Formats: sequence, C-alpha cells, structure tokens
Amino acid sequence: MPIDADYTKEDANEYLRVHLFTPSDYEKAGPAWPIRLGSNLAKPDYHIGPRTTAYYYLLLVLGGRGTFVQNGRTYPLAAGDLYCLFPQVTHEYWTDPDAPLRKIFLAFDGKMALDLLRRVGLTPQRPHLPALHAEEAAADLIAFLQKTAGGAAEASDLDRLSAFYRIFASLERDAAPEGSEANSVSWLQRGLDYMEIHYADGITVEEVARHAGVGRTHFSKKFHERYGITPVRYMQRLKLDEAKMLLEQTSYSLSEIAHSVGYPDLFSFSKAFKKESGMPPKQYRKQHSPPRAAE
Repeated sequence: MPIDADYTKEDANEYLRVHLFTPSDYEKAGPAWPIRLGSNLAKPDYHIGPRTTAYYYLLLVLGGRGTFVQNGRTYPLAAGDLYCLFPQVTHEYWTDPDAPLRKIFLAFDGKMALDLLRRVGLTPQRPHLPALHAEEAAADLIAFLQKTAGGAAEASDLDRLSAFYRIFASLERDAAPEGSEANSVSWLQRGLDYMEIHYADGITVEEVARHAGVGRTHFSKKFHERYGITPVRYMQRLKLDEAKMLLEQTSYSLSEIAHSVGYPDLFSFSKAFKKESGMPPKQYRKQHSPPRAAE
C-alpha cells in the first residue's frame, strides 16, 4: 500500500500531511460528510492520548506496527488494519518504535455516520478490523488526499461527497470480497446486529444463528473467525459495557442494572462483572462515578 511520502508538516512525534474541509450546507443536510483527511508517518516515540475526539475518525494502517486502546479494549495494529475513533470515547494508540506506523485517516460527521461505519463492520463495541485486504480503499483514500492537499483549489461539495462515499464503498467490498465466505458478512452482520439490539433480552446463540439463517455451530465458528471472539463472549461484553455505563452515569440500583442488561439476578450479574473487570460493581461505581458537587 504505497503512499506519497511528501509530508508537509512535522511535529514532536510524527510527520504529517493533512487537509481540512469546510462542509457546505448541502453536505450538512445529508447523512455524513468529510471534515479532515490526511496521512502520517510516526516517529519512534509516537503516542496519541488518552483523549477523545469530537468526530468519527477512520484510520487505515499502511505499514508498521502499534497498539490501539478504546473502551478499555486493546488491539494490536499492523498493515491492513482498519480502526475507528468514536466521538467522546477515550482512546489511545502508539507505535512500535522498531516499526513506526504509517496511516491514512479520514474524519467525518453526520447523523448517519454510525450507520456508514456499520456497513464496513465497525461499531463502538467493535472499533477494529484486522488484516483487511484494503488496497482499493487505500488507493481511494490516497487519491482523495492527493487531489485535495497541496494547495489545490477547494473541490466542490459534490466532488467531496463522491470521493467520500467511494471510500466506504471500497471498504465494504474489501471487508466482504466477492465470492468469498466473508460475503456471508450479510448473515454474520444480521446476527451481530441482532445481538447488539437484543443482548439484554435473554437471547441465545441458537436464536441468533436462526435469525441469521444458519446453524448454531457454523455461526459460532465463522463469527469467531471474523471477529476474534465467540458470540457468547461478545454478548457478555455488550452487557457488561452497558452495565459500566449505567454504573458511571446513573443512580440505578445494582439490581435494576442487572435486570436492565439481561442478567436474571444480582448474584449472576455481580459474579460476571467481577470476573470481567476485576472488582464488584459497587466498587466500580465508587471508583468511576463523578464526584458530587459540594452542597
């Protein structure tokens, strides 16, 4: 995945090439629009975060190795990996000093931005896709960057939107190559969407597989191959991530939270929560709730 190495800016920990867009009223009336596009070459001490972003950031690794952390989950980074920074979610990533990361990135926003990401397989619970054969998407990103950066006249909003959606169309094809088992992303995606909507409703993997239209064993095997996690473990993660948010941001009782995220009783919830986070939910709330203002 080659990239033009003509970086135009250097800061403390990277070489950078970036272009900022000013979206038109027409773009902002649509489902999503680009805000920032660029590429970078990390220096050996490259380290971003912990911090948050106001926009969606899509990053494609062109070379090197590194580590990405978001929502308390850690993912190794390598060439071909795609990952996303979600708005107002703390993230952190850094390079392997012996193999500096090279990335190309696209920041965007819009009321349908999350749906656009879902089409390529990225969600807040699954912000990283490893080892994509994303040559077509990389070429589209690089072409978009080369067309807009370097002092060229600002492209029209229709030109921007055309290039923007072409990138996601390429990523959708890259994530599910024609004729491959990954083209079963349609049924895998159906199953995954079903879990993300109904995980708190006591569903079983067998029910998820039936909704996806395949057998339980086949669904579990292909789900694990694609996402690196079993369906059972994924549903548990969805439940406990939601529980953490409720513990941090609400005053619901522990029993109310247990039932809200799909556990039959407080005991099973507390046991699963402690196994996952290393502490009981009451202690987690105490450590992560914002301090009360003095009365």
